[in-house]
Amino acid sequence: MPRHRKCRRICAMPLTDGFEPIRENGSLYDEVVLNIDEYEAVRLIDLENLTQEQCAVQMAVSRTTITSIYENARYKIADALINSKKLVIDGGKFVLCEHNGKCCGKGCKHNCDSKEE
Repeated sequence: MPRHRKCRRICAMPLTDGFEPIRENGSLYDEVVLNIDEYEAVRLIDLENLTQEQCAVQMAVSRTTITSIYENARYKIADALINSKKLVIDGGKFVLCEHNGKCCGKGCKHNCDSKEE
């Protein structure tokens, strides 16, 4: 029986819900869905320059979980870029930090009822 999936803490919702290639001839593109917790892992590791260990503490999950989340996110982003797919940012099991984008990594509620997929 699989373990209960732990809720992931994020500091702020993404400013956009996705990206898509410039259209040629009005064609439609396949899409890749990047979960919000995957987006947060990429933001913390690549933009904020946190280590995976620091990211795990910030998101209130284990380091091995962050490794998995981050690898999945990188694959999805690469797939969207290389194969001209629309990248949609949505879903996942997470809780929004109470500190409104200025998360200190402490004192956030771990109540997954806030936002679930």
